[in-house]
Amino acid sequence: MDTETLMQVLPKELGGLLLQRRIMLKDTLPGVIRNLEAEEDQILPKVERLNSSFNQANSKVVKEKKTRDQNQADARKLIPQVKSIKKKLIDSGGMIILDPKWKKEKLIEKIEEIEHRIETSALDQKSEKKLLDQRRALVLENDKWLRNRKESNPEMIEYLEKSRKMSSLFKKADKAHSKMIEAVKKAQPLYEKMSIADKELKDIRSQLDRAKELLSQSDKAIRYWQRRLDEGFGDLGPGYNDLLRNKRRVEKGGNSSFAKTTGKRSNKVSEEE
Repeated sequence: MDTETLMQVLPKELGGLLLQRRIMLKDTLPGVIRNLEAEEDQILPKVERLNSSFNQANSKVVKEKKTRDQNQADARKLIPQVKSIKKKLIDSGGMIILDPKWKKEKLIEKIEEIEHRIETSALDQKSEKKLLDQRRALVLENDKWLRNRKESNPEMIEYLEKSRKMSSLFKKADKAHSKMIEAVKKAQPLYEKMSIADKELKDIRSQLDRAKELLSQSDKAIRYWQRRLDEGFGDLGPGYNDLLRNKRRVEKGGNSSFAKTTGKRSNKVSEEE
């Protein structure tokens, strides 16, 4: 609405429209508030459920990451120790004392293979006993080899033990990393759903707060505009300033408050240029 059109609107006409709006708001806002509260009650359990699910999934990520990092750190500490022992063994010729039978038969690999078959196969009692006997024989042979190596060269045992421990720690780290990635994949869609639901809840609560605020102001606003219609739009005392002052200034050829504000902005831009 331009200034000329606005000037043609009678104060009582405008005041009457504002009073009607405030009365209409007072009548309709309770229903609006009830609907918003119902929407809030409906979405709140969903938000809480999504938050709980995400927190559980995220705690899994944190847990596996911590496990991965700790195992990696422990394994890395062993690297210089293993390298140092290996160098000493090479320099002393100790690396050549490995038993060819050990290298040929790969006792550890055989033990691991038997363990895998025991864990994953549906074995009858006879088959299981046969595998357990084979494992027992291999373990005894492995212990014998370690004793012989320890007697002939204790540093070789230290080298093997630290190497195996380092390898085991890295395997644990890799396993934890895989679990962490899986946990992240599960947590990501939960986070997206949680964010959408959180935003929806915030929007509902924002509208609800605004509606309650308007309702709390309704009686005061109705009294205000009712008095204006009854007593006029001039200065009626505290809280009732002269609403026609700007109108009279424009009628006398002065600028409207909008024109004054626009002029100030134009001057500011000119000064900056």
